[in-house]
Amino acid sequence: MRLASRDTLAARHAKLRDALGAAQLDGLVVTHLPNVLYLTNVLGTAGIAVFMRDRLYLILDFRYTAAARDVWESPSGCPEAEIVPVERTYDETLAALIKKLQPGRLGIEGASLSLQRAHQLARSVDAGLEVGDMKAGSDRLAFVSTDGVIERLRMIKDAHEIEMLRSGGMLLSAVAVDVLEDVKAGLSEQALAAKIDWRIKSAGFERCSFETIVASGPNSALPHAHPGGRLLREGDLVVLDFGGVYGGYCVDLTRTVSLGRPDAEMQRVHGAVLEAQKAAMAVVRPGVRAGDIDAAARGALGRHKLAEAFGHSTGHGLGVEIHEAPRIGPRREATGDAPAPPDDAIEPGMVFTIEPGAYLPGWGGVRIEDDVLVTSDGVEVLTNVPTQLQTHGFRRD
Repeated sequence: MRLASRDTLAARHAKLRDALGAAQLDGLVVTHLPNVLYLTNVLGTAGIAVFMRDRLYLILDFRYTAAARDVWESPSGCPEAEIVPVERTYDETLAALIKKLQPGRLGIEGASLSLQRAHQLARSVDAGLEVGDMKAGSDRLAFVSTDGVIERLRMIKDAHEIEMLRSGGMLLSAVAVDVLEDVKAGLSEQALAAKIDWRIKSAGFERCSFETIVASGPNSALPHAHPGGRLLREGDLVVLDFGGVYGGYCVDLTRTVSLGRPDAEMQRVHGAVLEAQKAAMAVVRPGVRAGDIDAAARGALGRHKLAEAFGHSTGHGLGVEIHEAPRIGPRREATGDAPAPPDDAIEPGMVFTIEPGAYLPGWGGVRIEDDVLVTSDGVEVLTNVPTQLQTHGFRRD
C-alpha cells in the first residue's frame, strides 16, 4: 500500500494543531481507526492515537508495534511521534499516558468513544467530563467531547489523497469494462458478485471497499440489495455497485445492465436517471452547497415523474472510508428549537460520488454512479465507464 509521506503527515498535523487551538484543547484522543490511519500511516484493527500540540503518541499492542516501527523508519514515518506499547489493556495504557502528560483540556472523539468508556476513563485519571451541559468528576483535567474535528480536515483531500483516488478511479474503470461483460443470463447474483470481487482483488486493489451489490429483476428496486441465489434472466435490469480500496482510499462505481433488448420503460427510466446525474454534475463547483447538487438531480427526476422513486442521497464523500463527509443530500430542516444542521459548502479538493437512482417496487430500478473531484472551477470525473444503458444478449442495431 502506498503511504503518505512524512511531509504530508506533518501538514495534516499542522492543520489539526490549528483546529485544536481554535477549540482551546491541549490535545485529542483519537479512537476512530480511519482517523488514526490518516494521522499516522498505521492501519490495524486496534490502536489509539493521543495527539498533543508538540507530539503524537500511538498506543499499540504487540500485534502491530513491529509493523508500525517499520513504517515509521521509512520515508512514510510519522513526524514527532512515539509508539507506546500496551502493557495490560488499551484503556489502562491510555490512562497512564494521560497522567504522565497532564493536559488541561483533552478532546475525545464523541462519535467513537462510548459515554460509558469515557466515564470510566475520566474516573481512572480523576478528570471532569464535558458532554454538552453535563460535567462529572474533578476540574483538574477536563475531557471534552468533540464532533468531527479530524473528519472536517479529511473533507479536503491533499495531493497524496487525490493521487490515490484518481489512480483508484482509473483502475476501477478498467475493472468495470470486464465486469460488464460478465453479466450473463443463468448466472446467480451471488456468483456474479464473486466474479466481481475476484476482478477487483486481481486488478491490484487491497480489498473491496464494501459488499458488492448485484441486484437483478425486481431486486434492482432495492438500493442496497444483498446478492442472493436468484438467477439472472432475459428481460432483467441488473444493478451492479462495486468498489475497491487503493492505497488506503475507497472508490465506488455503479452501472445498470439490461439483459436482452430494453423495453421503452427501461429506456425511459434509465434516461431519466442519466439526465439527473448530468444535471447534478453540471452544478458542482466551489461555493455551491451540497443541497444544490442534490436538488439538481431531484429536479431532473421530477420532470420525468420519478421524484418519489429516488429515496436516498445523491452522493457521499470518499476517502479512507467508503462513506464520509460531505453528504450530498437534501438540505436538512430545523426541528423544534434546534437550527437546521449545516449544509456543506463545496470546496476544491472534495471527492464524492454522484449516484442518482429510481426504484419502482415490483418492476426494478436503475442507478448510475461516478466519483468526482471538485476542482477550482468545476469537476473532474475520476471514473470513466460508458453511462448508456448496457445491454447483453442481442445484436445492437
